[in-house]
Amino acid sequence: MKRVGTLRLLSDLNNFSGAARLRELLAGDPAVRVRCSPDGRHLLLLRPPGAPGPQLLVAVRGPGTELERAWPAGQPSPLDAFFLPWPARLALVLVWESGLAEVWGTGVGPGWRLLQSTELCTGGGARVVAVAAPRGRLVWCEERQAGAEGREGPPAVAFSHCVCVRTLEPSGEAGTNLGRTHILLHNCPRFGLLTSRKDLFLVPTATTWPGVGHILLIWSPSKGKVVVAAPCLGLSHSKSLNPGGGDPWDFRTLLRGLPGLLSPRQPLTVHTWAPTPQGLLWLDFRGTVSLVQPHGGTRAVGTLQEAPASLAGSAALGAFHGTLACVLGSTLELLDMGSGQLLERKVLSTDRVHLLEPPAPGMENEEELETRGGLRLLSAVGLFRVGWEAPQGLELPSAEDLVFEEACEYYQRRSLRGARLTPEELRHNSTFRAPQALASILQGHVSPSTLLTTLRAELRDYRGLEQLKAQLVAGDDEEAGWTELAEHEVARLLRTELMGDQLAQLNTVFQALPTAAWGAILRALQLQPDGNGRLRSQAPPDVWKKVLGVTTGGKEPPSGILPLFELLCQCLCRLEPRWLPPFVELAQQQGGPGWGSGGPGLPLYRRALEVLGEEGTRPEALELDLLLGSGRPKAVLQAVGQLVQKEEWERALEAGLALSSSSPLLRSEIFKLLLAEFARHRRLDAHLPLLCRLCPPDLAPTELLLLLRTHLPDELEPPAPFPEPGAEPPLTVGLLRALLEQTGTQGRPSGPVLSQYEDILWDPGTPPPTPPRGPMSALQASDHPGLEAWAPSGQGLCVTDTG
Repeated sequence: MKRVGTLRLLSDLNNFSGAARLRELLAGDPAVRVRCSPDGRHLLLLRPPGAPGPQLLVAVRGPGTELERAWPAGQPSPLDAFFLPWPARLALVLVWESGLAEVWGTGVGPGWRLLQSTELCTGGGARVVAVAAPRGRLVWCEERQAGAEGREGPPAVAFSHCVCVRTLEPSGEAGTNLGRTHILLHNCPRFGLLTSRKDLFLVPTATTWPGVGHILLIWSPSKGKVVVAAPCLGLSHSKSLNPGGGDPWDFRTLLRGLPGLLSPRQPLTVHTWAPTPQGLLWLDFRGTVSLVQPHGGTRAVGTLQEAPASLAGSAALGAFHGTLACVLGSTLELLDMGSGQLLERKVLSTDRVHLLEPPAPGMENEEELETRGGLRLLSAVGLFRVGWEAPQGLELPSAEDLVFEEACEYYQRRSLRGARLTPEELRHNSTFRAPQALASILQGHVSPSTLLTTLRAELRDYRGLEQLKAQLVAGDDEEAGWTELAEHEVARLLRTELMGDQLAQLNTVFQALPTAAWGAILRALQLQPDGNGRLRSQAPPDVWKKVLGVTTGGKEPPSGILPLFELLCQCLCRLEPRWLPPFVELAQQQGGPGWGSGGPGLPLYRRALEVLGEEGTRPEALELDLLLGSGRPKAVLQAVGQLVQKEEWERALEAGLALSSSSPLLRSEIFKLLLAEFARHRRLDAHLPLLCRLCPPDLAPTELLLLLRTHLPDELEPPAPFPEPGAEPPLTVGLLRALLEQTGTQGRPSGPVLSQYEDILWDPGTPPPTPPRGPMSALQASDHPGLEAWAPSGQGLCVTDTG
């Protein structure tokens, strides 16, 4: 089915205010500059300086007031004029060669009024040679006097220009906000300025110094970088605009740092430039159309049937749906931008034709929505739309035929046999059920209302996704748009099997937009904090099974591609490391047999540790939290051992106390580990109550003392009543009493005494009566020879337990 290029009349200009003046300017002056407002309702026509009045006309389609201005002879007219893409109200800026800039707007009342007037050039003798108005900015190329810096000669004059930028934004209902002047590039040749929706192109002119006439620059304000490209050399270099690194905005310094760009080359011979969303189109005098892409790469699009005769001839370029439209004189040619093939050639009734940019997405009216997908062509005859349409009377294939034709191409690509599949074979062969099922639906076996009800949610999501893509292409609120698009993509991938390409694509989304991707995971798993530092989830088991599974089919993922659980752990490490241990604990609670938390594979805490890196390079806090929260005895003991080495006694004790009563053996092992430290030094004395709580209730006093004796330090000398200055104090009976009491909390045995220390534990607490304090006789003293070894009265009241 061959498409046909059509010209559809949108307006004969009678519905524009000032229609007579509009036709007069379009038909009479071939050099008139035409621009269209973002909403597509206003047309701006500006004659070049020196032309007879009126030099400026703004016509409006439908209700509204036109703006017409004329400057008398001897008074300069504007160099250029632009509509400003402000969402609240329409405004335009006029710029003169002297540097004067005026901002006009439509307010609450009818008509146009001057909002602000300012001077762009601050230096004396400077003049504006080119100007552009990208989104939210005013950019101009300014020529300064070469003698201002003490330079002379032609090269000094050739590099006496600079490119300046000022922000230009609305302020309130009837105000504007102009920022301070910032020099983007200085000591540069004369550049022409062209802007697309995202980028600003600095292109050479006929007066540019020949040695650099083959170089153009592409500035991306959103990325903060400039691309220097030489299309004839096939070279491009990207530089970040960082003022802190010397003087990177000096044009000559910039070129000296980029090898190969200054090779001797002839200047670019360009007849017409045209910015498009795909890049910058340019037509040379041989009739060849090329495209300079935003990254600096250049490719030939195609060659016209006729070449421009001279620079005075009119030409206009545009692109829509992969089609190049070129108006050269009174000829319209349509070429395929992929192959360069000529698709259509039409002869127009006039050579005064202008191609207009389509309205910005989201600002079209109902008629513009119907004609979306083509370019608009303006002449004195009227406003037309150029696009593709199917010829009338052509018999289109049925939906059922299209299903089997598309299925043939799909199955043929996947088939290994040499025989060609045919639609008839698919119709009668029971092997291919999918196209037959779809064809039966389209044949009416399912009612349209039922089918629409089934697909309503899918169609709504699809429409929202298409609107989001259009918003991103337009550059409106890019950060929120990319975030929403990433969330849609993650949600879609989670509904697949996550094998091969799907898993690789999910990894790519997480690397590019981790915050947005994690937001989609939060909604899919329904994760919420419970207020105690833990997470809870209400997601169904099928979702968790997909998250915790290693790979599908037991195959290892390619190098650099992480399974979903490892991918989520890596993302949490980058965004919120403190939530990684609670997430792993929750995953361990959700996991089932063969999901990654049980079975022959690695436990989840080990998989999370591998994401953190090799042992010894991991963050200690995260590693400890993962080990303690794993619930695995070996891992918990390893964590407690690390805490003991770091002398974090309280946390080590709390780790043992946090274990439930279902883990008595693990609690006992932790108690023995800490009891050994308690016997060796006195740094655990302050935490003795916690150590007593950790003591196993079934531990007998005899066993406790045997454990202590095993770990007591060896005594090289007889014990002294007091420790040496600076030496570690020994373990005393007073400290030991609390632990011995804890071992007896189960009740004193009713049978015979099982330990020689039972009397110490179950002492009633009432001391024996005090013997009389009378003088001792020599006979009594001889009965107690050990008393002679005591120190004088008041000394030696502390006795150490030698064990």
